[in-house]
Amino acid sequence: MANKTQEDGGIHFPFPFTPYSIQKDFMAELYRVLDTGKIGIFESPTGTGKSLSLICGALSWLRDFEQKKHQEEARLLETGTVPLSDGKDQPPFLSSSCKETPDTLRPAGEPDWVTQFVQKKEERDLVDRLKEEQVRRKKREERLQQIRHNAQLKYAAKRMRREEEEMERLLHLSREMLAEGTGTEPLEQLVCGDEELVLAEYESDEEKGAARGVDEEEEEEDLEEEHVTKIYYCSRTHSQLAQFVHEVQRSPFGKDTRLVSLGSRQNLCINEDVKNLGSAQLINDRCMEMQRSKHEKSRAEDEKPKRRRQEHQTACPFYSYEQLQLLRDEVLVGVKDIEQLVSLGKEARACPYYGSRFAIPAAQLVVLPYQMLLHGATRQAAGIRLQGQVVVIDEAHNLIDTITGIYSAEVSGSQFCQAHSQLLQYMERYGKRLKAKNLMYIKQLLYLLEQFVTVLGGNIKQNPNTQSLSQTGTELKTINDFLFQSQIDNINLFKVRRYCEKSMVSRKLFGFTERYGTVLASSREQSRLAGFQHFLQNLQPALTETPVPHGDEGEARVPRSASPLMHIEGFLAALTTANQDGRVILNRQGSLSQSSLKFLLLNPAVHFAQVVKECRAVVIAGGTMQPVSDFREQLLACAGVEAERVVEFSCGHVIPPDNILPLVICSGPSSQQLEFTYQKRELPQMMDETGRILYNLCNVVPGGVVCFFPSYEYQRQVHAHWDKSGLLARLAVRKKIFQEPKRANQVEQVLLEYSRCIKCCGHAGGAVTGALLLSVVGGKMSEGINFSDDLGRCVVMVGMPYPNIKSPELQEKMAYLDQTLPRIPGQPPPGKALVENLCMKAVNQSIGRAIRHQKDFASIVLLDHRYARPPILGKLPAWIRDRVEVKATFGPAFAAMRKFHRERPGPS
Repeated sequence: MANKTQEDGGIHFPFPFTPYSIQKDFMAELYRVLDTGKIGIFESPTGTGKSLSLICGALSWLRDFEQKKHQEEARLLETGTVPLSDGKDQPPFLSSSCKETPDTLRPAGEPDWVTQFVQKKEERDLVDRLKEEQVRRKKREERLQQIRHNAQLKYAAKRMRREEEEMERLLHLSREMLAEGTGTEPLEQLVCGDEELVLAEYESDEEKGAARGVDEEEEEEDLEEEHVTKIYYCSRTHSQLAQFVHEVQRSPFGKDTRLVSLGSRQNLCINEDVKNLGSAQLINDRCMEMQRSKHEKSRAEDEKPKRRRQEHQTACPFYSYEQLQLLRDEVLVGVKDIEQLVSLGKEARACPYYGSRFAIPAAQLVVLPYQMLLHGATRQAAGIRLQGQVVVIDEAHNLIDTITGIYSAEVSGSQFCQAHSQLLQYMERYGKRLKAKNLMYIKQLLYLLEQFVTVLGGNIKQNPNTQSLSQTGTELKTINDFLFQSQIDNINLFKVRRYCEKSMVSRKLFGFTERYGTVLASSREQSRLAGFQHFLQNLQPALTETPVPHGDEGEARVPRSASPLMHIEGFLAALTTANQDGRVILNRQGSLSQSSLKFLLLNPAVHFAQVVKECRAVVIAGGTMQPVSDFREQLLACAGVEAERVVEFSCGHVIPPDNILPLVICSGPSSQQLEFTYQKRELPQMMDETGRILYNLCNVVPGGVVCFFPSYEYQRQVHAHWDKSGLLARLAVRKKIFQEPKRANQVEQVLLEYSRCIKCCGHAGGAVTGALLLSVVGGKMSEGINFSDDLGRCVVMVGMPYPNIKSPELQEKMAYLDQTLPRIPGQPPPGKALVENLCMKAVNQSIGRAIRHQKDFASIVLLDHRYARPPILGKLPAWIRDRVEVKATFGPAFAAMRKFHRERPGPS
């Protein structure tokens, strides 16, 4: 369909078709938020075209912003004067990357001629910077235009790369021939290949000072490029990001937008040797090790080689500066998703991971996963600069939990013991070859691991699987109290953490374990390593009981796990990045192996604050964002955002009002009041009443009925009770019954059979009119699954899925919010509000599985009289809240359901 241009308040919004009125409102409000530098919370139900509204609204603003900026630059370059401004309404070019330093405050009483001289100098400097920017921008545009219209450039670069590879291969063969003639032998008694496991001499950052290589500095200067004003779009999963990119490709902006998709090394690496390592941590470490080898290569070639085995020390063949530049430009000339980027990288024999990073400065739209944007260290490593930029966080209903999860870490007792054993054996084997500083840090690590096990009540020298703990239960500590109780408050954890990062000790430990934990040692080493192998086998009984197939096929099926020390490094990082905002949970179970230490982040706003502080504007969007108070209070207010800067926008649904019937049912057919509290929900009469309600609904609802329970355990109890009472058999007469599986790999098969059953029943007729799917709130089917049309003609919510109020983590979070957030008159305490909000977020996500497009229709049934309370109804999405009907008894509710579904067409 031809593109259509919509106009709202003088703003032109290109759109692939005539948009809904709510889409026009969405784009107009989004434009205002970006233009005025606000923080926007946008709610647009699934099926209302949220992605297209985000794309066309945001890119329309960026188009106009760039146009204004270029006009202002042209005017300035022509006149050579900076317009006077009070700082509130600065021209676009002054807020872009060319202005890197704040205005200098003038001393009081300064002579006018000094002020004028300084002002003139600043104007000249600004004009010079703008001229440089223009030259760079023109060169970039010419380069991209050439690549867009001249394929010969690409093939010439490929041919040059092949020639270089052939020369490198011949040079490598020549060196091998020369080395064979010298008769050089391996150092001392090291087994072939062991040299790569020995830690290099370690120097701390303070000792290194400014001892960086000149070549590295020059290359980094070459890579420096102006970061144009851009939009960072992030979502939860790679599939959601790919879907967004495809929407951009189909939009009116698809041909002219410079878009780059970012991903992890695990998703983008094309070096098979590295990719086959499996673990994300191992791939990251190996990649960085190879980049380090690249910078050290020139110096190493000048020295006489001391070792013959250098294969593992070589640089990555896909990391070539010239090829990466070509790939960068190829990425920018057309919109590509992750899969297309990987294919392009393979074709160009250039790393997609680094090629996409090189494209960030010139990109207008950067698409990336949550973690890459929200985790500070990852953001910095990826070269993402948020200063003055726009961030759009989509599918943000669980943003608070996501940030909390990113900065939390949990390590089990068996992982501490395994890491200690590996590190001890490593030190015993290579201790004489290690420098003093390496030994010092390894001993500190060993001490830390021992103390972590001790504080759990275990013994590091014994098998964790057979150690029973005298004290069980959960205990929460502040970080300082935990350090003091563990007797490690005298160790500088910051230095230990930095040592782990710089020395890559966990990577060396993994190589050592992989070699001697699975490979048969020589007779001289067998006695030394026998205990080590036996200990590793005891730590992983499941692996030893299952026969492992030999050969390459078995290796391909079994993913290689990282060293537990890599996991422990995350725990150390958490301990060193928060103080009053974090807690350590000592979870003592029956055995040491089942016990754990967990770092819990209580205040995610401390990490989100940097994002909202640096960005020009931030948009938090989702299909169901209610209740919004969590975002305002826990995230934005705690991050220092003023209330006036926050804008809320919630649009209705595109369906007609008559296409949805939301009901709150307070009592069942036998007048039993519905209250699914922990105390009452397991009563036989309550489970019987639930079954009678479902049986009645299944008699009038065509197609599919999806019923959500608060937990897997309760779903299992109800299913068993119905089976025993005979109700399950009565239900099966009308609907074939399916249950949500606990295993993720079985979900697709269940959904396929559920869908197939509904289609067959719709065409065949007969007593069975569809299917009933028993699901779980917060499970595999409560989020991201599409129950459109006949797959979800009715969604039933059994009870209110409150979180476990006895959970120590939740109690600590509630207490923290009560202490830190102000009490609002007439509202429940912040801690209690948190519990209600967690419950209603889960409800909103589950009932949002139905109604997926304009012509869809469904009924939504909430079974619990507590839903009728106004504060609870107020937390439902507006398009449901405005149409909900509260039924005190079951008779009127059933009549409304029968009328609603009789007036709708049958299964399609």
